[in-house]
Amino acid sequence: MGLLTGKYADGSAPGAGDIRSAPPEWLPGFSRGGAPDKAWLERLDAVREILTSGGRTLAQGALGWLWARSPRTVPIPGFRTVAQVEQNAGALAYGPLTDGQLREVAEILARTKD
Repeated sequence: MGLLTGKYADGSAPGAGDIRSAPPEWLPGFSRGGAPDKAWLERLDAVREILTSGGRTLAQGALGWLWARSPRTVPIPGFRTVAQVEQNAGALAYGPLTDGQLREVAEILARTKD
């Protein structure tokens, strides 16, 4: 929903009528009104260096994290522009995060848990 891409890192919120402006309980990361949840932004900042290692974008790092979690995972990333399609496809060049990176992300997220 854009949170892992850094799209809302500045605290901006999606427009009215967007599901993120009144998120259901099962959709973490956004507060009522659509502003990104501060705790989730802090978690993202904590793992940013790992996700962007080797020249990946945040979105590519998020895809690499998903691929590293299970070889049976097939993420279906969203896109609205040709540039987003190219960025998502570019993640294939980097592949999954390493086992060490996956462990490091898990350790950081465990420390920053609510």
